[in-house]
Amino acid sequence: MKKLILFTLLFTSLLSCCDKDDNDVNEVLPPATQTGAGTFACKINGQSFIDTSGGYFNCFYQLVDGKYFFGIQGNDEDYANTNTPWSISLGTTKKTISENEVLPLLEIIDGNTSGGGIFSFSNTDNQSSSTSSQYTGELTITKLDFTNHIVSGTFWFNIKHPTTGATVEIREGRFDTLFTQ
Repeated sequence: MKKLILFTLLFTSLLSCCDKDDNDVNEVLPPATQTGAGTFACKINGQSFIDTSGGYFNCFYQLVDGKYFFGIQGNDEDYANTNTPWSISLGTTKKTISENEVLPLLEIIDGNTSGGGIFSFSNTDNQSSSTSSQYTGELTITKLDFTNHIVSGTFWFNIKHPTTGATVEIREGRFDTLFTQ
């Protein structure tokens, strides 16, 4: 009987640990705000991706040689050395952006907007994948405030997994941060 009670306690303890891990992966995403809150989050194949840098990710909107470049990248270190991207990025190449604009996410060429992910399979094996004419999505700039340097937006896109070839779905994306010029 003591062994049964011990087994039951151990089994219950293991189940509660598993439930905690599941809840961590399915955390509620931060709200889509427009205050410069320093947030970047999305769902990757249904799992929560929340930037773990504390709001210190790189975001810029800069004029270089007469053309504008926008970029933002969020990292979730919980996905390092897994089969899920640990870094998600969005950017434009020689393209202006404006508030309330919906930008199609396509291949990385001049005049386009793109999205991508970096996969870290080990300490020495990092691979990336980005949107293309086949794997697309959208970025909506919901706020672009040049006075306070706030940029906010929502996004979704698909990319091809670099090793399996499976479609990786990035959904419910949102960011709200300060940008440099």
